[in-house]
Amino acid sequence: MSVEADREVLDAFLRHLALQRGMSPHTVRAYAGDVLDLLTYLGAAGAAPTALASLDLTDLRGWLAAQQRRGMSRATLARRAAAARAFSRWAHRSGHLPADVGARLRSPRADRHLPTVLGVDDTARLLAAAQERAADDEPLHLRDWAALELLYACGVRISELVGADVDDVDLAERTVRVLGKGGKERVVPFGVPAARATAAWLERGRPALAGPTSAGALLLGARGARLDPRTVREVLHRLTAAAGVHDLAPHGLRHTAATHLLAGGSDLRTVQEVLGHASLATTQRYTHVTPERLRAAYGQAHPRA
Repeated sequence: MSVEADREVLDAFLRHLALQRGMSPHTVRAYAGDVLDLLTYLGAAGAAPTALASLDLTDLRGWLAAQQRRGMSRATLARRAAAARAFSRWAHRSGHLPADVGARLRSPRADRHLPTVLGVDDTARLLAAAQERAADDEPLHLRDWAALELLYACGVRISELVGADVDDVDLAERTVRVLGKGGKERVVPFGVPAARATAAWLERGRPALAGPTSAGALLLGARGARLDPRTVREVLHRLTAAAGVHDLAPHGLRHTAATHLLAGGSDLRTVQEVLGHASLATTQRYTHVTPERLRAAYGQAHPRA
């Protein structure tokens, strides 16, 4: 297969992921790198025209084994196996492979480590630091306060929050509409503190930054364009230091929200809906960090407790 043909096959696969399966740009980029690495391993670029057509399960297992020997993490190996299965399924259906050779490819069990989560008191200190900083009515400080309150109150991904528009927020109902993975839309509630911070940002902060490039975005950068997720990460690092709590990334606030919901008695299905998890198994990762809740439930329900 020539380099040009190899690129055409990969581009067609990526279009399939983005347009037909609705995967996020981040996932499409990750799968692009994974499949390109697979094709390079196979020697498809510049090799004989039958190189891709002769792909079999042994090739896929050898590709993963080679990466494992190089010390690649189990989480990355699991994602690469998923990319290989998706590519094999698509290549078979589109006539590039005579059989779906990746159907029997098993993924390495991913590491089950959760990122750092804050306790209730530390979370309160972090959000109090953001609110105190916003007392000067500086637009960027008001924005940062609103961003952190919404991240924690809603448990949304940072990409979902920065992708939201002003029209997605209903302050009267205290809800925000976000677009999650696979283009799935959901409406997430938030409480009074997040509503207060968001209202302050919309009334006194956003008008000072809004401009021709704002395009209805809820959160704005210093130049008036839609806020970059990297800015939120930098802000959070600064505010955790100012509050004297453990440093964490925006995704850590999502995990913190899930942990606190479960610890407070929320059921798994509700937390699954709030977080936008496709599988309940993903949400179940949080149950092990609230042993007190599990012991209390056991003690209340089991006849021999």
